[in-house]
Amino acid sequence: MSGPVLSLADICKSYNPGRPNAVPVLSMLSLTIAPGEIVGLVAPSGAGKSSLLHIAGLLEHADSGTITIDGINCHAASDSTKTRIRQQTIGMVFQFHHLLPEFSALENVILPQIAAGQRHALAQDHAVSLLTAVGLEARQHHRPATLSGGEQQRVAVCRALANRPHLVLADEPTGNLDGETAVTVFTLMTERLRERGCSALIATHNTELAARTDRIVRLQGGILLSDSQTGWSGTAPPDIE
Repeated sequence: MSGPVLSLADICKSYNPGRPNAVPVLSMLSLTIAPGEIVGLVAPSGAGKSSLLHIAGLLEHADSGTITIDGINCHAASDSTKTRIRQQTIGMVFQFHHLLPEFSALENVILPQIAAGQRHALAQDHAVSLLTAVGLEARQHHRPATLSGGEQQRVAVCRALANRPHLVLADEPTGNLDGETAVTVFTLMTERLRERGCSALIATHNTELAARTDRIVRLQGGILLSDSQTGWSGTAPPDIE
């Protein structure tokens, strides 16, 4: 596709709008992400990054503004169309992974594919391939409680990629991990994104990790303050190859 994968135009969001206790979160925010582009979103706690990601992922409504994903105006889209976009076009990764505890790592990656209509055999083959790519082939039948934090987050990355999304939205995906594990998971995630030509918006408070993306946007006070190229090539640094 030639146009942007994600376009946010003049997005405004507040809690309790129209009331004396209204809390503004996002103010006339605009952002465009090109096909295959990985953008780092740096923001202090409480700046609205989760709200921004949830709006971009069609999990929350903006008070005003336009959201366009893969050329579809999501403001005007039906609920069924939004559901289809969430299932087939968007992959989400959260800080606390939200894996289903009663299912194995493999099953957690299979299930979103089944929900999107994929046949079980093909879904399983794809899930095994994804888990193998992040070094979890030997751990695929383990449930989340028996996996380390870094392993659980790698499963969450595989789950987000399971339906071959055009856009991945990640909300502090390494925020709950120690420094070394965070670097490993972040690098594996960006490698998988680049291999598949996925666009991504990755929120992180870690500016060193954000510098591994193609471009950084900074969110403060509900607005994007800057937009800079990082020059990151996507190649893993020597200490974690």
